[in-house]
Amino acid sequence: MQHSRRQFLSTAASLAAGAGLLSSLPAAARGIIGANDKIRIGAIGINGMGWSDLTALLRNPEAEVVALCDVDKNVLDKRVAELAKQGIKVKTYSDYRKLLDDKDIDAVVIGVPDHWHCLMMTDACAAGKDVYVEKPIGNSIAECKAMVAAQKKYNRVVQVGQWQRSQQHFNDAVAFVHSGKLGQVRLVKAWAYMGWMHSIPVQPDSAPPPGVDYTSWLGPAPTRPFNPNRFHFNFRWYWDYAGGLMTDWGVHLIDYALLGMKASQPKSVMAAGGKFAYPDDAAETPDTLTTVYEFDGFNLQWEHAIGIDGGPYNRDHGIAFIGNNGTLVLDRGGWEVIPEKGKMEAVPRRDRVDDGLNLHTTNFLQVMKSRKLEDLHTPIQAGELVATVSQMGNIAFRTGQHLHWDATHQRFNEAAANAYLAKEYHNGYKLPKF
Repeated sequence: MQHSRRQFLSTAASLAAGAGLLSSLPAAARGIIGANDKIRIGAIGINGMGWSDLTALLRNPEAEVVALCDVDKNVLDKRVAELAKQGIKVKTYSDYRKLLDDKDIDAVVIGVPDHWHCLMMTDACAAGKDVYVEKPIGNSIAECKAMVAAQKKYNRVVQVGQWQRSQQHFNDAVAFVHSGKLGQVRLVKAWAYMGWMHSIPVQPDSAPPPGVDYTSWLGPAPTRPFNPNRFHFNFRWYWDYAGGLMTDWGVHLIDYALLGMKASQPKSVMAAGGKFAYPDDAAETPDTLTTVYEFDGFNLQWEHAIGIDGGPYNRDHGIAFIGNNGTLVLDRGGWEVIPEKGKMEAVPRRDRVDDGLNLHTTNFLQVMKSRKLEDLHTPIQAGELVATVSQMGNIAFRTGQHLHWDATHQRFNEAAANAYLAKEYHNGYKLPKF
């Protein structure tokens, strides 16, 4: 795919220059994107966040959707109809590789289940596309590293969908932590208590719904009979495809815990939990989990609980930086500081003032035009760090061991844990190597 793409760019540019038609080529083919250029986007996986991401991108006048791809024709037809109501006509694909071969496309949105992120993102970079990829970037630590290597090799703009990094109040809260006013921060808590999530009833296997290319949906995951519980939204609760709440919400919230503490990878991690709320339902990942990460000078604690809203500080999600002088509590709606008695002044709650997803997608387009990768709000390297840390928590839970991380060799000291660093690929697919 890389060879054919490069051959096209060379041939098309030469012909266009000779014929005076260079301006009609897509921006990516010309190597630059001018102020008045349209950025032509293809979206892969358009049922959930992929569609939200695309919708946010299209709020920018320079963005134009030209192609959609989904293995569920029912979803594809629905989105085509929605765009048609806006006077937008697009090409459609069921095979993402054919979309990547489409020379009219400058950038792709990847909104598929987690187990497909790595292959699609690395293939897109090889095809000369810029990429907006949903979080978590990979379904294993090895996949995350491969994705970073692909971005570096092909020098593409890759934005990870951790859109909180584009919100002003999140950045203001981190700046307050960095000011030192909280005093020494010894403990950081991050949590997601999801009362709206309920038990998933056990359902029998069945034939895939008409219009669903289930073989393509499985991709590198193990071959299993179709089950409605594993499809669309609920894929998150199965180890074949994702990592439960730890990687679904954890990458958002642990990301800001790491930013606030200017931290990288932990020294050790331990975790305990299980299916305590719904022991007999269809999900595999734990509905209740506590994870403790050890860093130099502080601990980070992650908690999640499905079916409960009453999290710490009366919030169903958040991050708390607990310092000697006070505690800063941050969530998607705002932040405040709760003082230790007599040690500092309280900071009343400061509410959210902007829309993170809209700002995040705009940042992606801006960097596509400037090619200043350092201006990305969530570059692939940032996505790799927090996805790796979240995966560490799941590995500690699955092994039941206190794990110690060797940062030099990027491995655990415990052999049982290293078996989870990479997931076996199936159905003829192979983990990309760079």
